[in-house]
Amino acid sequence: MPLPSIDPDSYVSQLAEKVSQFKLRFAPFAAPEPGIFPSAPEHYRLRAEFRIWRQGEQLDYAMFDPDNPRQPVMVEHFPMAAESICELMPRLMKHLRDSQTLRGGLFQVDFLATLSGEQMVTLVYHRQLGTGWELAARDLASALNVQVIGRSRGQKVVLDRDWLLEEIELNGRRLRYQQIEGGFTQPNGGVNRQMLGWACAQAATLGGDLLELYCGNGNFTVALAPLFERVLATEVSKSSVRAAEYNLGANGIDNVALVRASSAEISDVLAGREVLKRMKDIDLGRYRFSTLFVDPPRSGLDAATLELAAGFENILYISCNPQTLQENVAVLQAMHKVSAAAVFDQFPYTQHLECGLLLTRR
Repeated sequence: MPLPSIDPDSYVSQLAEKVSQFKLRFAPFAAPEPGIFPSAPEHYRLRAEFRIWRQGEQLDYAMFDPDNPRQPVMVEHFPMAAESICELMPRLMKHLRDSQTLRGGLFQVDFLATLSGEQMVTLVYHRQLGTGWELAARDLASALNVQVIGRSRGQKVVLDRDWLLEEIELNGRRLRYQQIEGGFTQPNGGVNRQMLGWACAQAATLGGDLLELYCGNGNFTVALAPLFERVLATEVSKSSVRAAEYNLGANGIDNVALVRASSAEISDVLAGREVLKRMKDIDLGRYRFSTLFVDPPRSGLDAATLELAAGFENILYISCNPQTLQENVAVLQAMHKVSAAAVFDQFPYTQHLECGLLLTRR
């Protein structure tokens, strides 16, 4: 797929085509009219990464077209990125060009921003980083008012902290999230806020207890937890679990038990096929699960998790891949109907579409 081009004038028609394809895909399941949650037509990405291209002494940001991977595309302006990243890019480049210490061996720059205004820059090198680099990087961080991380093979240099604090206003609450450098975060902050709002609206009247799989850094957990009596949330990534623990504490959430486990492991535990030592302090007998919330990878739910899901009264499913969502719903439709649907345009001007379904027992 070629590098996406930004054409705000065509955004509405492009989104309409995505919605049309979604409706066709889920028409066999009698899905209701989906809620449509558009992106801003530009300046929507809170993450961006660029290679550094050198021509003599000149340094530039560059990207590579997958259809022509040997030909760099110089990037002077990147309208997909948040305005804060666009404003930072030329300022950072000036410092890099002016400092032999910072530019030497540099081959990649990653940007991370938040809706709340914090920013981080990760500089990736072919060489090991020493005291001289750290001194220059501290001056850079101070001059640009950003967090700076240095990386090379087997090395990570953190000057202050390796995370940002995101804050999101939602339904009268102010949600706080620690976003760790290198960890997964939702790239489109505005659409993520709409996803959280939609999920909360669907869950508002469900009650009971919630099982959440693939909870990541607690993005949905923090938003959904007050709507349920108890929540059991699982995530396999250690760094994401640490971030989720921080986020639960930062938001005063005290009804969530967090377990580092895969969806397959939890499925086996709840089916009585396995015992996890990590869950020895969790009394599963106390839980009265009414709802399963899943936000799986592109591959969707595996067979064991689908078997588990079939036993729930409600399944709230966020998907980054409509095809695997369709395949999973085809398995679940014997016991569940589609009660609500939504499309979230996380990635404008591409074929990718985030979507959500609420499945309820027939």
